[in-house]
Amino acid sequence: MHARQALASGIIGLCAAALAAAAFAQAQYPSRPVRLIVPFPAGGSSDLLGRALARKMSEGLAQQVVVENRAGAGGTIGIGVVAKSPADGYTLGLGTVSTLGMAPVVRAHPPYDSLAAFAPVSLVASAPFLLVVNASVPAKSLAEMIEFAKSRPGQLNFASIGDGTLQHFTGESFKSLAGINMVHVPYKGSTLSTIDLMAGRIQLQITSIPASLPHVRSGKLRALAVTSRERVSGLPQTPTVAESGFPGFQASLWMGVFVPARTPGAVTATLGTAFASTLGASALRDALVEQGFEPGTLSPAVFSRLIREDAARWRKVIEDAGIKPE
Repeated sequence: MHARQALASGIIGLCAAALAAAAFAQAQYPSRPVRLIVPFPAGGSSDLLGRALARKMSEGLAQQVVVENRAGAGGTIGIGVVAKSPADGYTLGLGTVSTLGMAPVVRAHPPYDSLAAFAPVSLVASAPFLLVVNASVPAKSLAEMIEFAKSRPGQLNFASIGDGTLQHFTGESFKSLAGINMVHVPYKGSTLSTIDLMAGRIQLQITSIPASLPHVRSGKLRALAVTSRERVSGLPQTPTVAESGFPGFQASLWMGVFVPARTPGAVTATLGTAFASTLGASALRDALVEQGFEPGTLSPAVFSRLIREDAARWRKVIEDAGIKPE
């Protein structure tokens, strides 16, 4: 009897010690470098945003935040890595509307459940898309590009960062509204597609402003329209798609930071505070706006609701269009 009591007391003591150690570790968080997984290749808009955040977050957390690019499958490979990582706050993921709002809808067997596998930390920014062409393409406006495409049905290509991404479906939606026939060419990220666009191997690209803005300013690419509701400050002369004859057309890519589900609340709160402080820095905000981002934060609860609403919205769009999950 005494032996059982001693054993039980020992087990209770060990559990208490483990809980105390975990609580101490949380209180000391972070005590080592943190990795931020960006699910797209280096050089794209997600990568640019992730690296800008990592630099400022390293200062706020007093630990280095290291960006790790894990590209492939429209971003689902990298986000899948986050889902399988320990829930200790040392692996973060930069998710997008494509990887979290759309992947469960457009993929028959997604590698994660975006509503159950993650705990949202904060929305970080949103960015509309640009419709850009190679400077050698004769079209100087969206209307001219449509006429150019109609004169060459099925002969022109448009690029996105992958099948099932928001860029892909933005392009398909535009094709349908404009009544044109272009071939979709998926890439693993905007860096490679931009190289092919500048080389003339593709004619049109649906891309983020940060990834394409330097090439537009250098004259290597020509911006035809932006998918935001209003013109963007970095490209004031570029009209919106809505202005160009398609009222109501709008598409914007949001990006946010997530941790694996079951990450301790104290750790998530620490990260949320750090991100709010990071995005509150005027120098960083100004730099992001200059690159075409719209910085902004949402509480975890509001952010979770946004993800659910986007998943439901895209499910309806895909079902109405008769598109089957791949």
